[in-house]
Amino acid sequence: MKTLTPGEIALYCDVHQRTVSRWIASGQLKGFKLPGRGNYRVVLEDFICFLNQQKIPVPASLTAATRILVVDDEAAYRKAIFRVLQQSEFDVMLAADGFQAGLLLVQYKPAVMTLDLQMPSMDGFEVLKYIREHPELHHTKILVISGLAQSELDKAKALGADATLSKPFDNTSLLEAIQQLIN
Repeated sequence: MKTLTPGEIALYCDVHQRTVSRWIASGQLKGFKLPGRGNYRVVLEDFICFLNQQKIPVPASLTAATRILVVDDEAAYRKAIFRVLQQSEFDVMLAADGFQAGLLLVQYKPAVMTLDLQMPSMDGFEVLKYIREHPELHHTKILVISGLAQSELDKAKALGADATLSKPFDNTSLLEAIQQLIN
């Protein structure tokens, strides 16, 4: 669990550190005091939530290298990808279908999303179109991971996928693809 000091938050918001302490003391910004010292700390997720509530853009440096959304209707693949990414210390969220993915994308704005193409109800192609049609999500890098033919992977790239990976894949290939998208 990553925490921020009022000084760090003040730099992000371009305000004085005392202003941040007042936000915490008044309950506008969820924070806690360190035992013994009384210094405030704010959990990163609470700070991002505060920024979203105040309609302040979330700096890319807070989420760009850590938050990944894994979208796959097959539980085995979802869990396998989750384990590999979590061991590499990414903040990983899971979605079993396109609808869940849409909700998590809007709420958490991950830096990277892995996306299966073949899913019930809203397939990966529809998710790709949705993301690329919404400017607030344009920063999301998309790694399509699918067992479909190469022609379908090419179609996904044409619709806006940043990279593709064929199923089955090895863990090293997955991590390399994610690192390339982050960098």
